[in-house]
Amino acid sequence: MTVILVLVTFSIFILLDWVVNRRKAPQVAAVPAHTTALSLDQSYVEGFLVPEQLSYHPGHSWAMQERRNLVRIGIDDFAAALAGHVERIELPKPGQWIRQGQKAWSLFRDGEKTEMVSPTEGEVIEINPEVAANPELLRKDPYGKGWLALVHVPDEESTTRNLVPKGLVRSWMREAVGRLYAHQPQLAGAVAADGGLPTEDLLANLPDANWRQVTSEFFLTA
Repeated sequence: MTVILVLVTFSIFILLDWVVNRRKAPQVAAVPAHTTALSLDQSYVEGFLVPEQLSYHPGHSWAMQERRNLVRIGIDDFAAALAGHVERIELPKPGQWIRQGQKAWSLFRDGEKTEMVSPTEGEVIEINPEVAANPELLRKDPYGKGWLALVHVPDEESTTRNLVPKGLVRSWMREAVGRLYAHQPQLAGAVAADGGLPTEDLLANLPDANWRQVTSEFFLTA
């Protein structure tokens, strides 16, 4: 009888521990992959889409809070145009811890690799399998179907400190575009004077431009 009581008590403790830990685990299954594309404003800076609802890292990655301690991340329109026709992308794995401002994913093109830094810090909960299978989504829809990962962020306040201040986002993007055109004057015509959109692949028609070097400079991984 005593043995049975011990076993029952032990089983109860195991069950309680499982319930407590399950509640602590971030629940993300109910987050639709396409939600980021539904309500973003169409705000452009020098021809590049820069939705005001998102937060931006100086390395041209973005972050959007889905709910408490859960952030969706990706690359901005400027980065997508600069990277152009990416052939392959390496994303962090679910369960991996990524750090803000440190290299988190890689883009491959014509046998070369460029890397980008994460806009936040936390544990990768989910990656976007569609963009992994079809990297062209990065350019076609960087804020929607081209999102990269969902991250569980335990300390949201600390990771916002190193992002571009909301009031400076537009001037930051203007400075980036101006710096790019200063380095590559031929690109000044890539965006129409009337505010037209940039070409899908900014560096495609510049054979003398070093893709890896140029992207690494703006992605802060040089």
